[in-house]
Amino acid sequence: MSSEEDVVIIGAGIGGLTLALSLHQAGIACRIYEAVPELRPLGVGINVLPHAARELAELGLLPELDKVGVRTRESIFFNEHGQFVFREAAGLAAGFDWPQYSIHRGDLQTVLFDAVKQRLGPDAVVCGQRCTGATQDGESITAHFVSPDGERLPDVRARLLVACDGVHSALRKQLYPQEGAPRYSGVNMWRGTAVWKPFLSEASMVRAGWLDVGKMVIYPIRNDVDGKGSQLINWVAEITDPNPAIRDWSRPGRLEDFLPAFEDWHFDWLDVPALIRSSDSILEYPMVDQDPLPTWTQGRLTLLGDAAHPMVPRGSNGAGQAIIDARYLAGQLKRRGLTEEALQDYDKVRVAATTQVVLTNRTNPPDAILREVYERTGGKRFEQLEPIVSQAELQGISDNYKKVAGYSPAALKARPSFL
Repeated sequence: MSSEEDVVIIGAGIGGLTLALSLHQAGIACRIYEAVPELRPLGVGINVLPHAARELAELGLLPELDKVGVRTRESIFFNEHGQFVFREAAGLAAGFDWPQYSIHRGDLQTVLFDAVKQRLGPDAVVCGQRCTGATQDGESITAHFVSPDGERLPDVRARLLVACDGVHSALRKQLYPQEGAPRYSGVNMWRGTAVWKPFLSEASMVRAGWLDVGKMVIYPIRNDVDGKGSQLINWVAEITDPNPAIRDWSRPGRLEDFLPAFEDWHFDWLDVPALIRSSDSILEYPMVDQDPLPTWTQGRLTLLGDAAHPMVPRGSNGAGQAIIDARYLAGQLKRRGLTEEALQDYDKVRVAATTQVVLTNRTNPPDAILREVYERTGGKRFEQLEPIVSQAELQGISDNYKKVAGYSPAALKARPSFL
């Protein structure tokens, strides 16, 4: 037996949930099928940059995000000695019409999931059904499922199928069975969160150090978590390592594998090793991506988000690109109907755009600012930075990334809505 849907979405992550809300906004029926038996808020901190925040604003979600996230005010860079390198405003403070959010991934997913249930109904997300593949004919596509125990479940037929099933996507493997292993960047990362008193502007995204000696990304993701004004602080430690960690988002990490690189980071703006030690848990993950694909689409099947364009997390842009994928695809389906042509239009635009982001994340993401300072100073303290590297040059690195990623203020404001 099988049931029929208009659009089947595989995966209830950020991309899949945003797509469901966007299709509902466009008047298109859909249902999400998720592998896990129950959705739980997992992960640690992520950033929602203004180009993605615009899309969530158009879905009417900013009031809910304000309840659980932090509106980022600035991005600020230091070297491994704690010396100031570069600062620029973020979100509304930078002249955008939309904010930037630092937020727990689980909180963002919960906001999206609650909105899906409220707007599409309690049956809009079906859990405990892992998609193993799909077959199609000229009129429809059929998704095949198994239960968490591996038992075969009824097929689901649809007019279109969108795979939002993440970095281990079964449908990406179906499209590209000969694709090789993930490309390791040569860097492992460790992540965690800790309750801590506010630092700097209380809404600062800090990048410090460099990969060869240890790099940190640190920012608050929840306000007043204890009734005493403390914040939940997200941190990421990154170190060059020839041996990649296992590609598992939930793999526990060990302090002894990375903390020695940061033991001396006692700065006037933050005691970094104390912050790390106060974390409840630590996760380890290799910084990996996949080479960009020539196409994500085959007939009535297409990919979205991490299933389509896994990228090294060096531009605060993975979730944002999934959100934009979802909104752009919904707009094409609204204009062109539930057709293969609509999927091809989506494919043509979003493959090209995300290919640029994936490749730029490898070479010149925003933290390339730290690379330039580290290489030109030899990793030593400086008396004055300007003779070594100018603020204008560092600003240029940041501006170039905004252009590639699609969120320079003027261009974002001028762009018509996807829907």
